Amino acid sequence: MGLKAVIFDLGGVVLASPLHTIARYELEKGIPEGFLNRVVRETGPDGAWSRHERGEIDMETFCSDFDLECEQRGHLLPTKAVMEAIAASSGPRPEMIEALERLRSAALKTAALTNNWKSDGQDRYRLRPLFDHYVESSVVGLRKPDPAIYQHVLGALAVTASEAAFLDDIGGNLKPARAMGMTTIKVVDAPQALGELGEALGLDLLG
Repeated sequence: MGLKAVIFDLGGVVLASPLHTIARYELEKGIPEGFLNRVVRETGPDGAWSRHERGEIDMETFCSDFDLECEQRGHLLPTKAVMEAIAASSGPRPEMIEALERLRSAALKTAALTNNWKSDGQDRYRLRPLFDHYVESSVVGLRKPDPAIYQHVLGALAVTASEAAFLDDIGGNLKPARAMGMTTIKVVDAPQALGELGEALGLDLLG
């Protein structure tokens, strides 16, 4: 059975990677490399970052709570400054926008599957018309890598896991999708990812 749908992460895939912005911020402020991501991992699903991406707390509460979690581990970011830096630097990747348009022209279904927070600024890029479905963690109350959010997007697309390809820049988010039977592509950069996707689909997505 061939692929019928392609699911895209946004930040780091369709949009420039927030991980690069975070890395630059840590370097500029003398914060150990990978500190923010370590705090997110250590605090887990009950931490401020995860709760914010599930839409359970607002931005003000998130910044306050995440500041405390970081300070307890030895460094104050502050969180608000990091969020502002991410919002300012996360623009669309032209190759990805063109590829999405080619996929739609080829009658393939498309979906966005993003871990985000309410009012994170992604809407200003007007991405929604490029997707048949736009699944946000802060809206559905689930976040990657919870298998339930992958089931949610497959249900919205009305396809099985084996009929879907999923692109993400974080390996941990790809693992459950792959276990479910999806074709997965780890995004290093746009040309690499679109080359692999095009090969899987039998389409030229790079022009």
